[in-house]
Amino acid sequence: MNLWRRIGRQRWARVTIGVLAAEYIRFVGKTNSVIMEPVDRYDRIESDLPVIATFWHGQHMLATNTRKPHHRAKMLVSRHFDGDINAIAAQRLGVGTIRGSGNHGSSFVHKNGVAAFQSMVDALAEGYSVALSADVPKVSRTVGLGIIKLAQISGRPIYPVAIATSRRIVLDNWDRTTINLPFGRGAGVGPDPVRVAPDADAAALESARLLLEQRLNAATQRAYELVDAPKAKR
Repeated sequence: MNLWRRIGRQRWARVTIGVLAAEYIRFVGKTNSVIMEPVDRYDRIESDLPVIATFWHGQHMLATNTRKPHHRAKMLVSRHFDGDINAIAAQRLGVGTIRGSGNHGSSFVHKNGVAAFQSMVDALAEGYSVALSADVPKVSRTVGLGIIKLAQISGRPIYPVAIATSRRIVLDNWDRTTINLPFGRGAGVGPDPVRVAPDADAAALESARLLLEQRLNAATQRAYELVDAPKAKR
């Protein structure tokens, strides 16, 4: 374990793994037959660009595959050395990165999060869509306040998305990390966006947080129903 950890901290190793991860993600996307729900989701998004795209932590492996080629986008990636691998993979797939992470508590940013938060606001103002997980480390399936504040300050809508594949490996960890596999069925489900008024008070922010949580849970359930149900029932 220590040997692998030492190797993983080497820049050349992280670049190699990142490149391989990107090509694997591309391969999985090409070899799964994917359906979108609703079918006009991209038409709806076009009129709202740039947007804040969000998903549950651990369910984000194929997030970069949902981007249309002409969509400019950046993704929030952890500053941890493991995040370097994700950043390399994202950039190879045409998605820029913003380094930082959030906190679920009253102080909704930490670990250089203030700078990352401002970078996301700036990116949205420059016309880039921004993608990030809605929950935060060790608080799985609970929407943090940071993404709600991002929508409030930037004035951009939050588009939740859930992506599932029929062939997958689900790890037994805090966020139920899913490794999507090739040669199966895929589904991308995107419910209506969540919008946050610039003058929203604490009660309105909490209401938006709960609504986003509800829509992400419903989208996730629906995505797995679509890929796991027999063809006649889909």
